[in-house]
Amino acid sequence: MCNDLLSRSYIHYITNKTKEHNRDNISRTKAYFSFYLQYPEIKWAFLASIVSRNAGWNMTDLGLEPFRYLLGTKERQRLFITYERANWLIFSDAFPQLLIYQLSRQYNKPLFHLLSSFKVSTYMVKEWFHFWKHLDEDRLVQALIINEQNVIQAPVIKQSFFKQRVFCQPPYLWQNLLMMNAVLIPTMSQQLFGCYVHNFTNLTNRIELGKKLASIIFSPTVYNQTYEFAKCIEHTGSRYDYERFLHLSMPRAPYLRMMYPIITHRDTIRKDWYKSGGIKRKWLRNQPVNISSKIGKTFYQKRQFMYVYFHVKRAITMKNHFS
Repeated sequence: MCNDLLSRSYIHYITNKTKEHNRDNISRTKAYFSFYLQYPEIKWAFLASIVSRNAGWNMTDLGLEPFRYLLGTKERQRLFITYERANWLIFSDAFPQLLIYQLSRQYNKPLFHLLSSFKVSTYMVKEWFHFWKHLDEDRLVQALIINEQNVIQAPVIKQSFFKQRVFCQPPYLWQNLLMMNAVLIPTMSQQLFGCYVHNFTNLTNRIELGKKLASIIFSPTVYNQTYEFAKCIEHTGSRYDYERFLHLSMPRAPYLRMMYPIITHRDTIRKDWYKSGGIKRKWLRNQPVNISSKIGKTFYQKRQFMYVYFHVKRAITMKNHFS
């Protein structure tokens, strides 16, 4: 009876804390990094905070003039909801795991049996017990990357609305073809690190991307710079958070909370992806580190091209209108 009451109190605490921090992209990003500051052995929390920053930047990009002109209102809203839904789902699955680890540390005993109460995959239950015993930090990062990308596969990537209205539509297809989207790892200098996002709908590609990003972030030449950025620069959702250090004459994206309201999500019945699909051997291969700061240059060359295209197209449209 005592153990049941204790478990219920833990579940109540975790549920409330997760809901509190899962309000929007800003609160999620802060929660991930705050957790990492307390428990730096959980490297995935830092990786998640950087990827979450990128999700916020993608959301507010949609408020910039070229995006407003080149995309319709419905297209921009659907892209925002895609970023938001994936961001929300990953947090709703991952943050209870982090809080259960926190409680396990506080009480000096593994409480990972509680993970099943939050529909966390049996794969992660096994991995958390393994981490508690062996403290293999890199294995846990890899496991969490594999898990969270599987978590969004059915309810976002394969869900009929997103599949038909987003991933099969021209804005996504052109962006994928031209590789316009990237996950950037910021610093408080003119250096940007990161990776381009290609074939986002492919589960293995997303897992490989996560592993590449982790290998870059935790490399000695990048970690200190990115950690200082995350510690010193509050996340607003605007790319100006890091663009101020690049000395670029780019229009400033709006702050996320000035652009979007809080979105209420309905959770779906979660099936254990591990029981139905298992682990592919290729997901467990080590990812070689390939660090290049050239991504910042090429990313902004592509954005400059987009701005030129927008201005030319608008000028032609206005000329035709007045002729």
